[in-house]
Amino acid sequence: MTRLSRIVEDLGGAVLRVVTGDADRSVERLTLLDPTADATAEGMVLGIGLSGPEEVAVALARLDPARVAALAVREPAGSGAVVAAAAEGTGIAVVEVSRGVVWEQLLLLVQRLVDDDAGGPRDLFQLANEIAALVEAPVTIEDPGFRVLAFSGGQEDTDDGRVRTVLGRRVPESYQRRLADTGVFRELATRTGPVHVPSVFPGELPRTAVAVRAGDTVLGSIWAVVAQPLSGRRLQALEAAAEIVALQLLREQAVTSAGARVGGELLAALLTRDGDLADAARRLGVAGSPVCVVGVRLSLPEGAEHTAALHRVVDALGLHLRLVHPTTAVVTLDETVYGLLPAADEAAALRVLEEFVERSGSRTPLRAGVGRATADPAGIAVSRRDADDVLRLLRRGSRRTASARALRTDLMLLRLADQELDLPADAVVAVLARHDAEHGANLTGTLEAHLRAFGDVARAAATLHVHPSTFRYRLGRIRDVTGADLGDPDVRLAALIDLRLRLLRD
Repeated sequence: MTRLSRIVEDLGGAVLRVVTGDADRSVERLTLLDPTADATAEGMVLGIGLSGPEEVAVALARLDPARVAALAVREPAGSGAVVAAAAEGTGIAVVEVSRGVVWEQLLLLVQRLVDDDAGGPRDLFQLANEIAALVEAPVTIEDPGFRVLAFSGGQEDTDDGRVRTVLGRRVPESYQRRLADTGVFRELATRTGPVHVPSVFPGELPRTAVAVRAGDTVLGSIWAVVAQPLSGRRLQALEAAAEIVALQLLREQAVTSAGARVGGELLAALLTRDGDLADAARRLGVAGSPVCVVGVRLSLPEGAEHTAALHRVVDALGLHLRLVHPTTAVVTLDETVYGLLPAADEAAALRVLEEFVERSGSRTPLRAGVGRATADPAGIAVSRRDADDVLRLLRRGSRRTASARALRTDLMLLRLADQELDLPADAVVAVLARHDAEHGANLTGTLEAHLRAFGDVARAAATLHVHPSTFRYRLGRIRDVTGADLGDPDVRLAALIDLRLRLLRD
């Protein structure tokens, strides 16, 4: 058992403090305050939504002192004589939560302390099986987007709709439409108790569902496949289960969102070389390990669709990278989604990114680039620059993914182009470009074909679909116009680089 005094001591006064009452009482669990079901409140009750001392006093009077050790409220709602009098009469301690602490953060922090003493938390799949045993029916736990978060055993004995839901980990769209048309979702959103859902398709079994809430926020729902409407003990068990699942969902959301937020901030610092880079790498868990920066951009015009798709990409990339390696982070900077992926080399990181882009399909057009691998925290910003430049190069072709190593020559030329080199007006390519513009010729194309064929006239002529004699004549014209000796390696190198730079600038 965890005593309230230990929770307060471990978390400190910056998070919460006991305003009044016995701090030595034991806290075995956390529950959310539900004015319609005070009998279910137990342990430390989170008074989300209580905004003043009078509301706190009313809540204290309705709670069972034998079951409730403490009521946590947002400061300063727990202060004042009216609260002190109500608390003294019940023996329930009143704890004030600092204004800067998010409820989900408090839940995470306190739940960890309680779980450590109780032997660890349950996961959603374990909860699903426990709920199924109580209601004597297979259940699923779903999020507001109809995705299956967990399911119990026994699904094979239900119906085709439930089996498809479990296998696809999402409620089929045909079922979503039918349920929406019958008003089930609207009833779930507005009703506090379970809702009986008749069969939506012939041959399907009915369902009983209950919304999972934290205050006014719907976190998800629990669905039980039933032959007859639940009643009595089974109905009460499903309603009580919603509160337990709410706590678990809040806890998991807090873990995910808090970790992702902190990880994103640390990654942003590394990408921009802001602050103590070694400490940021250590806190991310990548100190001394080779990592690659991966960058993803949407090929969509600016607007609402782009914004919505960008949020989906952030979530999807974060999940994809975490499945590959738990030590990762994702952040969005300047419309680019960056991820930090521990990988031995660029090839390994590229394989991960290719799989992500392939899974995104054609509905979410993406370009994705991989920067160089580095074990130096200062090198992470360099890897980001690699990824950015790869993304720029990918705009010109049909490829959707590439690594810096695979495009190293193009990267070198791109960075030369960025320097805006002031080449002389009598450079070979410049002279030919002016000549072509004035005479409607294509000597520049002849020069490029010659250089790419390494002087092989037959091969170069074939690329332009002209006779070798015609090609030799054009080479002579290049010498006449420019005065350049194409047999000089330095002349050929300068001309080839100039041609590539002009292509990159166009």
